[in-house]
Amino acid sequence: MAMAIDPEKLTITINERDNISALLYVAQKDRAGTTLILGHGAGANQLHPFMRLFAAGLAERGFDVLTFNFQYMEQGRRAPDPKAKLEACYRAVIEAARKNKKLKGNHVVIGGKSMGGRIASQVAATLLECGGLTPLSDAAAHSSQESKTHWKTKKHSNIEATRANESNVVQTPTSDIAGLVFLGYPLHPPGKPDQLRDAHLPQIAAPMLFVQGSRDAFGMAEEIRATIKKHRLPATLHIVEGGDHSFKVSKSSGLSQQQVYDSAMDEIARWLKTEVRNQEH
Repeated sequence: MAMAIDPEKLTITINERDNISALLYVAQKDRAGTTLILGHGAGANQLHPFMRLFAAGLAERGFDVLTFNFQYMEQGRRAPDPKAKLEACYRAVIEAARKNKKLKGNHVVIGGKSMGGRIASQVAATLLECGGLTPLSDAAAHSSQESKTHWKTKKHSNIEATRANESNVVQTPTSDIAGLVFLGYPLHPPGKPDQLRDAHLPQIAAPMLFVQGSRDAFGMAEEIRATIKKHRLPATLHIVEGGDHSFKVSKSSGLSQQQVYDSAMDEIARWLKTEVRNQEH
């Protein structure tokens, strides 16, 4: 079980109008030299027990973990912001992590719970356009049914609109992202397996770890496996047997919920150490 960790409270500037709160869980032992940024899911902020558990547990395993609130959650609104605004917020957090004195020199890995992981993946899929970094359009990021040619056409048509939405936001390079960790990737809305959110995944060059419950209504583990195969992604899948979208299992599994969480965190730690080590050689 993760030890009690008192995270450091940070304030991150997103633009001239907005600041958000963040929590830094400093690695407790054998520092791996890796910062793991975790975004929260759509319906709960960084103080949700799941977020605190995984942040503290991974800090205990040697990683500096940074969580944060997206702007809508910070401002007490229920509905998530548009994709471009969510992505801009995430990039500002990456920039803040790189500038933080305690995290200087660390490899940066991004990800999160459900929506937080999806937004991280869209940030990682950012392409270099016209001398600036431009995130994927909302339409292109929504469904894999569009061809890459059609995807590029839509992306170009949205460049100016996206930049207008992101005025006063620092553009952050994403080419040196060391990896991505998804805690329950929302491949599709529950009950709508035809509405895939995977079109942008082939644009990600960094290694990815999908930690997915076998009975996740947002994308069962086998659906994630099929997506990895279809797009030939540089990805690893860790299946939480019997787990739902938050890795909760039934009592008949024979394991306590804490054992399930610990197993998932052990796998994340092993994967992070392996992937970062590989990139250093």
